[in-house]
Amino acid sequence: MKTPWNELAKARMKQVGITQDKLAEALGKTQGAIGHWLNGRREPSIEDIAAVMKQLGLKELILSSDGMVDYPEGAMGNVTNPRPHTEVKSFPLISWVSAGNWCEAVEPYRLEEIEVWPETTAHAGSNSFWLTVRGDSMTAPTGLSIPEGMLILVDPQVEPTSGRLVVAKLDSENEATFKKYIVDAGQKYLKPLNPSYHMIPVNGNCRIIGVVIEAKWQGL
Repeated sequence: MKTPWNELAKARMKQVGITQDKLAEALGKTQGAIGHWLNGRREPSIEDIAAVMKQLGLKELILSSDGMVDYPEGAMGNVTNPRPHTEVKSFPLISWVSAGNWCEAVEPYRLEEIEVWPETTAHAGSNSFWLTVRGDSMTAPTGLSIPEGMLILVDPQVEPTSGRLVVAKLDSENEATFKKYIVDAGQKYLKPLNPSYHMIPVNGNCRIIGVVIEAKWQGL
């Protein structure tokens, strides 16, 4: 089911009885800022949207570039605590992946050689790993935007369905890229969020190596 992220957030707030003031206090924001976001007067960053959804106990949501959220049927009814206890896990930051053209993907890797292990509360599989985005093809002028320098958590165990953000790898070379996976009339594409870039047809020349389940700045 798809709905604007702010409408889902407002419905969830009514369901759990949390006010804008309480949400603002929990997030360290002003009530005015929260009100502007929820009423569509200002566009928050992906980190702020994720923080709002996390605070409201909504997990595993897919935010598209048009501000629509895709979430499973019954997801709101299954969550009763707006501040659930979440397990903190750490995964290796193994390399970087281009958010522009195809570029070198560093693999394989040895866990004992990895020095940086960012934490997450996302529901991630045991083989998940972090990459650092380079390039600007996933930097969008509005809506969902993942600029250069952000960390993305990649889970190889999640099914790459249409609309998900993915990391794909060329079969013939040791190269990879970060894009939005689109299936349209049976044709598969890798779509950048930056309209200045063109979509890449997927015609057997690459494979999806993982779905991006979280994006954040290092240290957050």
